[in-house]
Amino acid sequence: MTRWSTASIRVRLTSWYSVVLALMLVVYATATFLAVRHEFYEQFDDQLHDDFETAEGRLVQGPDGRIAIAGDQHHDPDADDRGAEVWSTSGELTYRSDPTPALPPIVPAAASNAYRYESIEAGGHHWRTLTAVTLAGGRSVVVRVSRSEDRLRAQLWEIVVVLVLGLPLIVALAGVGGYVLARRALTPIDHLASEARRITADRLHERLSVPNQHDEIGRLASVINETFGRLEASFDQLRRFTADASHELRTPLAVIRGTGELALSKARTVNELKEAMSSVLEEVDRLTTLVETLLRLSHGDAGTIRISPEAVDLSRLARDVVGSLVILAEDQNQRIVIDASDGVFVTADRLVLREAITNVVDNAIKYSPRGAPITIRVAVERQEAVLTVADEGPGVPAEHRERIFDRFFRIDEARSREDGGAGLGLAIAKWAVDVNGGQITVGDAATRGATFRISMPAIQQPKTTTVHEQATQAMGGHV
Repeated sequence: MTRWSTASIRVRLTSWYSVVLALMLVVYATATFLAVRHEFYEQFDDQLHDDFETAEGRLVQGPDGRIAIAGDQHHDPDADDRGAEVWSTSGELTYRSDPTPALPPIVPAAASNAYRYESIEAGGHHWRTLTAVTLAGGRSVVVRVSRSEDRLRAQLWEIVVVLVLGLPLIVALAGVGGYVLARRALTPIDHLASEARRITADRLHERLSVPNQHDEIGRLASVINETFGRLEASFDQLRRFTADASHELRTPLAVIRGTGELALSKARTVNELKEAMSSVLEEVDRLTTLVETLLRLSHGDAGTIRISPEAVDLSRLARDVVGSLVILAEDQNQRIVIDASDGVFVTADRLVLREAITNVVDNAIKYSPRGAPITIRVAVERQEAVLTVADEGPGVPAEHRERIFDRFFRIDEARSREDGGAGLGLAIAKWAVDVNGGQITVGDAATRGATFRISMPAIQQPKTTTVHEQATQAMGGHV
């Protein structure tokens, strides 16, 4: 079994093909031989029947009162291969043609008016006989005619020899032909393997050649190319992530190092040391937040964060988020407007979905100019619950919309870390929406800025509400 499992596909295909073909040919040859044999014996029995009718028509009673067959078959050139006998009902032989061999005597009790065909071996030869009771001169006699089966058996044996010797030859030729065809058919796979082996992590931009996209091998090559494309995108994303993470970690570490070296460069007053330690702690907090966010994303990618789906009132959740972020908006003299329909429910993990909405609204507050309005709308569109957050900030250019949710991605790299953050908020938002079965996209606002759109399958309002929903108070439409 181990040797068979390690054999090449072309060998296994050829072997299976040869075995199946051999079985089919054996079945076909057996059926053909049996049909030919049956046909031969039917014709042979018809000839025996003709001999019987001829002998029956020539029955005469001799001078001694015995029944015999008139006419001498000795002059018939085929008489050596056939004969005739006449027996009385008492079992006495009354006539036997000259060349007829000494066949076993008949059993009168077993004879009847019905024709009975038998194959008998006598004198080292095989004979086919036909026996029946007939009337001659007013008396019942038993007539038996016979023909030699040797010629018939010789013909059948020749057929058997041809089949036995020919079938292995046919199977062997078919196997060789099948192997050649399988080898030619699988040659493109060898080419694909050699080309795929050439593509390493440094050459993921290369692709396999696809001579025919419509056959099975062409579709296989297309799928492999798509896999290489996804791998290339993943490697690029990993490189960007590594570089960005290194940069984000290096900057606060450099600040901490510089602050410490400056504080130790000469004697400092207590206030100066407190100010230095405050700067160090601020950078440590930044580092802690960054590492915790990265760990959360890592756990999300690994699927180790447990999700607790429940019926969530999306409008109430949006108002709850606005209530917690309204202080940030007031610092920028911004106004958050909520246009939320009642009874918009989705199935999601409340805390995870809240984090997604919080990050999107916080992003809008961060990038909108002072005094600008931020509009949040919740409604049901085509059986989908849709939450949109529109701001009047700089917007997201079309060429950056596919990467806006990537980790550490920021459109304006010149923005300070204080204003632009680490570039992980929208990545967290996308993960939180995706894990709840939703979708988040970004587009242009009606006037200026950007509009973030979160869509999830809407459900019917549940008959009972959760304790959290009963405890949460709905906020007004304008904040």
